[in-house]
Amino acid sequence: MIAFEGRTYWLIGASEGLGRELAKRLVQSGAHVILSARSAQRLTELADALGNATALPLDVTDSASVELAFKEVGDIDGVIYNAGVYDPMRTQDWESDAALKMLDVNFTGAMRVLSHVAPQFAKAGRGDITLIGSLAGYRGLPAAIGYGASKAALISLAETMRFDLRKSGVTVRIINPGFIKTRLTNKNDFSMPQLMSADVAANHVMKAMERTRFRTDFPRPFSWLIRAADRLPDWLVYRGG
Repeated sequence: MIAFEGRTYWLIGASEGLGRELAKRLVQSGAHVILSARSAQRLTELADALGNATALPLDVTDSASVELAFKEVGDIDGVIYNAGVYDPMRTQDWESDAALKMLDVNFTGAMRVLSHVAPQFAKAGRGDITLIGSLAGYRGLPAAIGYGASKAALISLAETMRFDLRKSGVTVRIINPGFIKTRLTNKNDFSMPQLMSADVAANHVMKAMERTRFRTDFPRPFSWLIRAADRLPDWLVYRGG
């Protein structure tokens, strides 16, 4: 069981939704949290409200911004990559700039951050890496151009890192939530099974971070359905196509 008391976490994507709730719970559990996102004002307000937290504005799409933030963050025990953007998008309505932005924030931003953090952790022989993925990363879904691909890439990245770092003392985990009620999912005009609040989702993430288990998917049974669909033959999934 991993204790949060006295540990320092760098939480990237902290200003809204799930990230904001995670910051609250980490501080309540005795951790010091370095809060990163693009909005300096939102971060400062949150840090002031929480107490044991520091605001560190960051743009994950800018390599120079990431490098500067990494130099300022200092010695940390763990990093949580929760930065994400989402726009529902079908192939017929492809918007290149929006699709590429989803990839840049959701996946390439993680690559920028981890290119600094992971080698440092490996050299030290300790550290905790948590990537917030999505159940949408397990199979191509309708209206998920950009988003689904970015989350699939993040899952693959986590799997590679888990292999490489399994005997290094560094813990790597991927946490894949289903639908969380936020300003992002408010864009959806379709039914979202087992839609949960950011508060409930944060509880799931905190429980997952207490263990060294690699993969956590939630909520059940929706996550079971998604994983089962990943094993269905293509002729059944795309019937009528």
